[in-house]
Amino acid sequence: MTQQKAPHEPIAGKRILVTGGTTGIGRAIVLSLAEQGAKVLTFGRDEAPLKEVLREANLPETCGLTADAGKAEDIEKVFAAVDAQLGGIDVLVACAALGAQALHEMADEDWRYVVDTNLSGYLGCTRAALKRMLRQESGLIILISSISVEIMAAGESVYAATKGGINHFALTLRKEVADKGVRVTVIEPGSVGSDMQMCSAEEQREAISRSEMLFAEEIAEAVSFVMTRASRCDIPMLRIEPLRQKTA
Repeated sequence: MTQQKAPHEPIAGKRILVTGGTTGIGRAIVLSLAEQGAKVLTFGRDEAPLKEVLREANLPETCGLTADAGKAEDIEKVFAAVDAQLGGIDVLVACAALGAQALHEMADEDWRYVVDTNLSGYLGCTRAALKRMLRQESGLIILISSISVEIMAAGESVYAATKGGINHFALTLRKEVADKGVRVTVIEPGSVGSDMQMCSAEEQREAISRSEMLFAEEIAEAVSFVMTRASRCDIPMLRIEPLRQKTA
C-alpha cells in the first residue's frame, strides 16, 4: 500500500519571532505571517516604524519592542519578551541587517557595527532560539541571507562577508541539530525593493517593472513556503532572484 503524503504544516498559531520586522523584507514577513494567523513578535531599532507595522498587522503593542540586534543585552531583552508574550518559540526568522560600503570606505566602528548586527546578531538570536527549541525537540530557524554572496560585487565586501558567514553557519548548524528536531534554512534573495537600497523608490519601481528587482512580499512568500513543509522535509537553502539581477 502506498503511504499517503502528510498535509502541509499550518502557519496559524505558530509562535514566531521576526527580527528586523519594521522595514523592508522583515516588515513584509510580519504582515504576511500575521495575516495567516501566526503569533508574531518583532523588533526594530526605531519606534515609529515599529508602531506602524504593528498597527497594519493588527498586532497588539506587546508584540513589538525597540531593540538592536547588534547588542547582546538587547537580544536577551527580546527573548524575555518571547517567553512572556508568546510562551515560547516555534520559528525564528532572522532578517535584521544593515547595508555597508567597501571596507576601506567605512570608519572602523561602522564596519564592526555591521558585523555585530548582520552576523553576530543572527548567531545570538539563533542561539537563544535554539535553547528553547532543543528543550521542546522541535523548531525551525530561517535566516535571510543575500545573493551578494554569489555576486561579490565591488563595494559589498563587508556586507558579502556577513552574508557568507550566515550561509556557512546555517549549513553547518543544520547538521548539528537535525537529529534534535530542529531544521535550519537559508533564504538567499536577489535584489529586493526595500529601504536598504541606495536607489530611490521610483528607481526601485522601475527596476521591478523591468524584472531587475523583486517585491519584498515575494521573499515573505518564500518564508511561508519553507514554514509549511512537513517536518521531514528539509530545505537547506532557497535562492530567489529576479530574471535580470540588478547590481547597482
